[in-house]
Amino acid sequence: MAVTPKIAPSMLSSDFANLATEAQRMLDFGADWLHMDIMDGHFVPNLTIGAPVIESLRKHTKAYLDCHLMVTNPLDYVEPLAKAGASGFTFHVETAKNDWKELIQRIKSHGMRPGISLKPGTPIEEVFPLVEAENPVEMVLVMTVEPGFGGQKFMPEMMDKVRILRKKYPSLDIEVDGGLGPSTIEVAASAGANCIVAGSSVFGAPEPAQVISMLRNSVEKAQQTLIQ
Repeated sequence: MAVTPKIAPSMLSSDFANLATEAQRMLDFGADWLHMDIMDGHFVPNLTIGAPVIESLRKHTKAYLDCHLMVTNPLDYVEPLAKAGASGFTFHVETAKNDWKELIQRIKSHGMRPGISLKPGTPIEEVFPLVEAENPVEMVLVMTVEPGFGGQKFMPEMMDKVRILRKKYPSLDIEVDGGLGPSTIEVAASAGANCIVAGSSVFGAPEPAQVISMLRNSVEKAQQTLIQ
């Protein structure tokens, strides 16, 4: 079964003073999701947004809010983010060694879609039990930079993880985040990634709609090749 492309501009690269306008602009340009980076200043050194910002943005959009939790205690965020209107809740495998079953159950019971993410140094095998569980995650986010800051250089060696996942789980949503843009999309798409997070390459482009369209076309073309 082919998976569908989902292009998710990272709102971390947007003008936070005009978040609702920026969100609508990305959707008008053809974005499928809006990627929201939630950092606690502990799991990663940076500090970004939390449930109040998600709640404020939700009042202005019906878009899928793809929330990436770079936090030490993801369980603490489930209820606040659900109430705020988050759509997807992706937590890090490094923070949920012992309580991931409860975490997935809680995310789903609050009407959100669970995903699992891993840092570049974490072996891909650590996410297998969460994908194969009786109550599984529904997406794997492979970080292609160290989490915590935007604008980093894409790490092509992470594509081995994507290839392994795509071969093992043909219908899984596989997301990549970090340094994605016109110069790196081909290698990511051909490895099997179908959910593409792009920040500065979209927001910094003269024609963001063209970049979003190009990212989508690359994924579509690669998916057709992969299923042949």
